[in-house]
Amino acid sequence: MLHWFRRRATVSRRAEKLYGSVVTAARHRALYSDVGVPDTPEGRFELVALHLFLALEPIKSDSTAIELSRRTIEAFVTDMDDCMREMGVGDMAVGKKVKRAAAAFYERAGAYRRALAGQGPDLEANLRDYVLGNVIDDGARQERAEALARYMRAAFAVLASSDTPFETIVENGTLDRLLSNH
Repeated sequence: MLHWFRRRATVSRRAEKLYGSVVTAARHRALYSDVGVPDTPEGRFELVALHLFLALEPIKSDSTAIELSRRTIEAFVTDMDDCMREMGVGDMAVGKKVKRAAAAFYERAGAYRRALAGQGPDLEANLRDYVLGNVIDDGARQERAEALARYMRAAFAVLASSDTPFETIVENGTLDRLLSNH
């Protein structure tokens, strides 16, 4: 029985670290200054969702990682709850908004998965609609979506072809280099 508690605690710590690296990657300055993602609560949410997808997608087929994925998503939901409370959302509305945020993540993850597999609308269209929907200039919006798609495809390829955990790739600067190349 103690083994179960220790394993659960270990997975929880790893999930917290993984989610922390997702947030670190999502807050990279170049995503806002160079790529042009709006530095708004919505823009920050979209980049957290994008990086959460990147972090979890390569491990979803690993049966031992199911618990890690679940715990990481729980960390995301807790963070959304905390953020909404900090922004002044009333207690009665927080639950509904957190459910919408979780549903939005799953919607985006499905769309990104299909786009990267070539089975749905192209990735640029998804990024243009989800991440850059508030950018008024259509030309700038398309250009930014193309840059973000190049970054996302490169990051996805690195993560899918490597046994290196997402948090290590964030820590060692690989995502930074991918971002500066796109």
